[in-house]
Formats: sequence, C-alpha cells, structure tokens
Amino acid sequence: MALLLKECRKRRGWSLRQLGERSGVSFANISNIEAGKLDPRLSTLERLARALGVDVRDLFSTERRRTRRRG
Repeated sequence: MALLLKECRKRRGWSLRQLGERSGVSFANISNIEAGKLDPRLSTLERLARALGVDVRDLFSTERRRTRRRG
C-alpha cells in the first residue's frame, strides 16, 4: 500500500506537505505510511483517498486484494 500512496501523490505532483494540507493528515504521518513504518487507520486512509480523488481501494495493489479474497 505504501508504494501506491506515494504513486498517487507523485502523479499529482504534490509534496508530502501539500497532501497533508489537503487531507488534514500530518506530513510526518504520510511519510511514515509511505515508508511502511506506520499502519494507518481506515479513517486516515479515507482522508488521504478523498484528498487524492481516489477510492480507498485504489491505495491497495490489485494483487493484494486478490490474495485476500482467496484466503
């Protein structure tokens, strides 16, 4: 998930601070999420997704979603 969050942010040309300002999530937390050091709450993911204009599901890789459905 961390890589997809960063990809979405970079596609928009936003810095960590810009995403933080738009989402209300601290840039330090976003950095830690992107680095895989912090597991965000669903509410945090919803705020980030809303700011990025994507669905929360878009922050997860397709491969990971397929694996969870089978398990």
